[in-house]
Amino acid sequence: MRTPIAEPLVPLGEIVSTHGLKGWLKFNPFNPASTALVSGTEVIVEKAGNQSIHELEATGPHKHQWLIKLRDINSVDDAERYVGSTLSVAESALEALASGQYYHYQVIGFEVFAVNGERVGTILSTLSTPGGELYVVQGTTKEHLIPAVKEIVEKVDFDAGTMTINPPPGLLEL
Repeated sequence: MRTPIAEPLVPLGEIVSTHGLKGWLKFNPFNPASTALVSGTEVIVEKAGNQSIHELEATGPHKHQWLIKLRDINSVDDAERYVGSTLSVAESALEALASGQYYHYQVIGFEVFAVNGERVGTILSTLSTPGGELYVVQGTTKEHLIPAVKEIVEKVDFDAGTMTINPPPGLLEL
């Protein structure tokens, strides 16, 4: 365990319980297809404002979750204190994307507008579902779940911090 770093962090998911007696942890990833969950990756574990840096010793899918093993955490007692923590990586550890692509976390806080110019709301978070990623958008009177697909997301403007969507009829009324 080393001192936390100042680089921007990207949350990968939450540690929800221990698994077995040898220090394994059950992990709910925000993105089950993440390429960052590999042995040797340096991760930041945060709970109640306290951060610690660890190395992933081993990882693997387990039912609808992942099992992760942090190096030097070798007992259920050692592992227990990490339950309820968020697991993150430094932004620089993420795989570089092709031009025009972005990570979903990068649009959190963006203002969302329909193609007709009507303000829909602000992106609060993303939600991984078996059907795909959703943007959780807080409107003035209710929350909207917007599928993160090219058929709906028309434009993402990083300079302006906005997203333009072309919602199918009824989507914003749900």
